[in-house]
Amino acid sequence: MKKRTAFVFLLLIMGVGLFQGYLYIQKAPSSEETYKTIEIEPGATFGDVTVLLDKEGLILSPVSFRLLGKITQSESRIKPGEYRLHTAMRPAALLNILVRGEILTYRIVIPEGTSSREIGDILAKSDILNTETFYQAAHDPMIIQKLGFDTKSLEGYLFPDTYYFSKKTSVEKILQQMTQQFRTVYDDSFVKKAETLGMTQAEVITLASIIEKETGAASERATISGVFHNRLKRKMRLQSDPTVIFALPDFDGDIRRKDLMYDSPYNTYRVKGLPPGPISNPGRESIYAALHPEKVDYIFFVAKNNGEHQFSVTLREHNKAVRKYQLKKKDEVMCHNCTEKKS
Repeated sequence: MKKRTAFVFLLLIMGVGLFQGYLYIQKAPSSEETYKTIEIEPGATFGDVTVLLDKEGLILSPVSFRLLGKITQSESRIKPGEYRLHTAMRPAALLNILVRGEILTYRIVIPEGTSSREIGDILAKSDILNTETFYQAAHDPMIIQKLGFDTKSLEGYLFPDTYYFSKKTSVEKILQQMTQQFRTVYDDSFVKKAETLGMTQAEVITLASIIEKETGAASERATISGVFHNRLKRKMRLQSDPTVIFALPDFDGDIRRKDLMYDSPYNTYRVKGLPPGPISNPGRESIYAALHPEKVDYIFFVAKNNGEHQFSVTLREHNKAVRKYQLKKKDEVMCHNCTEKKS
């Protein structure tokens, strides 16, 4: 009789314990959603995570949460990373997020025409990566080869788009996503069109990168492409200001006559043909324009200081446009092609 009573009492205790456990799993620390950002370091134990959650007020009972981890066999399944959690979350739901690794990500917008260093700056502002780390990786021969590119750098192939990265995302993973997006955009139709023009992919992207930097007006891309195609066919120098700017080690925002003499293979005022590689990362429209130039007779254009350009066929017409639209400042660049840096 005593044994039976003890057994019933034990069952009662177990039932109460299970009921209390059930209540714990269903109960959040608060009815209000107070958000907390926590970071679980690689190698952190379940005990470490429990202490962190308790400190931030995200769980009611550390003991019960650890028990929940044992029951669900989740102790070794928590993913490291940064999480955005709130105090109205039930323990089971919170644990599920940590196990599934629903890590906090940041929306990263890469504008068209951004250089690899500028992309590094954007990533650095969101504390994703250091600028120099990204820039060096984008020029690392081993990484470039691993990603399947036969180029000296990934400049031009880091496709401008909107991405979502978590903190401490590896630089190789970021480069992989950006170059993968480039390959998605540069599809078979682009490959075939380049073949008909007798252009390599590198030449297309290099020309597209210049077009991207030359104008902010979408309607002008094909026309500017036509001008550059005309100059290339005539073996004329492209004389594009953005290529000079790309070559300069310390550009202060004003291009001067002396800058046109800067010795660099990217300076299209000194060298004929395309520069040795892209000067920015162009978007799809500029790539399309490079492959589909407008059939025009123009070989000159000058900035009208309103985001658009005046196009000319003859040098005489061009010089007239230069006098009309360009200010006469001391040491001002009176360039042969007189283009405007894209803001």
